[in-house]
Parts: sequence; C-alpha cells; structure tokens
Amino acid sequence: MIMLTTTPTIEGRKITHYHGIVTGEAIMGANVFRDFFASIRDIVGGRSAAYEKELEKARRIAMEEMSERARDLGANAVVGIDIDYETVGSQGSMLMVSVSGTAVTVQ
Repeated sequence: MIMLTTTPTIEGRKITHYHGIVTGEAIMGANVFRDFFASIRDIVGGRSAAYEKELEKARRIAMEEMSERARDLGANAVVGIDIDYETVGSQGSMLMVSVSGTAVTVQ
C-alpha cells in the first residue's frame, strides 16, 4: 500500500530515494452536474450531498491514478501532495480534479 501525505516528510520515516513527480487526474462532464442540479432535493444550507459525492469520487480516482504511477516507479509513498479543482472546456463545462506529489521510498 502506498502511503499518501500532504506533508513533505513522514514522521518517523526516512526518505531513502526520490523517484520524481507523479500526477493523477479525473475529469467529470457537465452533464453529471446538470443532472444533479435538475434533480437535487438534498440541498441543505447550500450544500448538495450528491455533488459532494461526485467530487469525492473524482478525487479518489485521481489519487488512485497517482498512487499507481508511484508504484510503477518503485515508490512506497507520495509526499507533498497537492489537490486542485479546475473547470475546463467551453464555459467551464467540465470539472477536473488533479493531484500531484513526489514519489519516494521510505524506510
């Protein structure tokens, strides 16, 4: 299992090798969000559980992709992870979740 952290180090562990930057992305089409907004009944205080669930899914996919790339490089951890959310396409028709970090081997 790959250890993942937003911090530059892992407490109690020594980084023995840096493998390089790894990334992961997940893009969700606007139709997903339009469908949610057309049928949302669970908005409470301006929040949508359905929308948040889809964002969580996209984030998980991006993290899994990044972890797989780190594993392919021989790493057992990714440090310094950054998570970004961007709209892409014409008029922001799609949402992209991108993650990046440094693949390392720790003892």
